[in-house]
Amino acid sequence: MRALAHFRRWAKDREDNTISKSWLVEYQGERIADGNKGFASLVRNAGLGPEVTPLTIRHTAATWVMQAYADMWDAAGFLCMSVAALARVYGHHYPDHHRTAVETIGRRPR
Repeated sequence: MRALAHFRRWAKDREDNTISKSWLVEYQGERIADGNKGFASLVRNAGLGPEVTPLTIRHTAATWVMQAYADMWDAAGFLCMSVAALARVYGHHYPDHHRTAVETIGRRPR
């Protein structure tokens, strides 16, 4: 796995224990073999249904940050997507996304 090689190199360069030196994903020094198992447990403990997926959570987060007038650059970084993708897919959730069109529709050009 190419990513693991990069993580090992970064860990060696740092010479500390903040990055795993053995596994791509680990918890308390032990390998995490199945990330979905932990997510399923989290969903169950939260009282949510089995239809909730990581994508559901990401979609909800994107919708909420847009509804809260979040800075597009910050929101895109948090959600690990480009600003263009955030605007294209979630831009309609921004409360004022049609404001200038609505304000100018009745004006005549000079």
